[in-house]
Amino acid sequence: MNTARSALPLWLRVLAQQLGLVLCITLAVSAGLVLLFRQAWTPTLIYTFFISLGCALCIQGLRYGASWLLSLKGERCVDDWPGWPLMILCLVVGTWLGYSIGNEIGNLLTGYKSAALHDSSFRRAVTIMMISLIPGFALTFFYVGRSRVADAEARAQSLQRQAAEAQLSLLASQLEPHMLFNTLANLRVLIGMDPARAQAMLDRLIAFLRATLQASRSKSHPLRDEFARLGDYLALMQVRMGARLRTELSLPAELAELPVPPLLLQPLVENAIKHGLEPHVEGGLLRVTASLEGPTLLLEVRDTGAGLTSTPGLSGTGFGLEQVRSRLQTQYDDGASFSITAASDGAGGTLARIRLPAALLQQQEPLTPT
Repeated sequence: MNTARSALPLWLRVLAQQLGLVLCITLAVSAGLVLLFRQAWTPTLIYTFFISLGCALCIQGLRYGASWLLSLKGERCVDDWPGWPLMILCLVVGTWLGYSIGNEIGNLLTGYKSAALHDSSFRRAVTIMMISLIPGFALTFFYVGRSRVADAEARAQSLQRQAAEAQLSLLASQLEPHMLFNTLANLRVLIGMDPARAQAMLDRLIAFLRATLQASRSKSHPLRDEFARLGDYLALMQVRMGARLRTELSLPAELAELPVPPLLLQPLVENAIKHGLEPHVEGGLLRVTASLEGPTLLLEVRDTGAGLTSTPGLSGTGFGLEQVRSRLQTQYDDGASFSITAASDGAGGTLARIRLPAALLQQQEPLTPT
């Protein structure tokens, strides 16, 4: 219903709105005139309807015209509002013209000879104008107040979006040092044990940080970039773990361009290595996959390591996992979910799942390539 209404041309929506207002005013004013002055219903309805319609169309036409002239001068008019001085002029002139036009149409349809404003006495003309201006001023105050409320709500929503984006940036900035400190601590140990592998690890670290610098400063990036950054990180980890770490990254081509928050999967991969594969003597397999489940994008990080039972701190209180929950809540509210459980396929280890609303992802703005 709302979509169909918004698809109508602006002039048709304005006309429909004005007709609705005119009908309400016609019924209210006609009822008052009939009850107070014992006038006949039919001619009263005819005169009141066309005078009200004439006033409404003339006032709105003059308002849009004044806003257009101001825009030609480079002045910005929000919602075609020209300001009170010009609006009062539009109300007075529009009411005069609208009454005159509506009165003439009423004369033609009823056969009466109701005097026009310019043929009336000064006192009668002023009285009619004062009465006719009341609905115009009342509706103008109503719409100005409603517009201000709508503007306040729009500003509040904008501030909420800015706050959410700032929180996401803060979470991402906190996440990067977490990963970096873990890597540097491991590098420090490796320097004393195997300088050659430490050198290779340092080269991988430099390449990884260079590749993630731009992505980590943006609100989102394509899923293919997320997997590429994971590939860089896992190559870095394989320098340290060697054959103990086996990896599989599976990303269908049709999902590659879906936008996701940068470094969303990074803490899950870190936890899988730190809490699952490193404590396991023989290491294991780390698999990262993306798939669609109906309208949901499913991201999984699966390891065949030590599992949840041997890592008490992995139940969700860690820094990285809490960051994942916070980022999902901030960006998607209740539209996304995160879970981490013991794998149930018999191979042992842990399974972390993130579910994102794929339809919402596809509606986001185009991304700047990273």
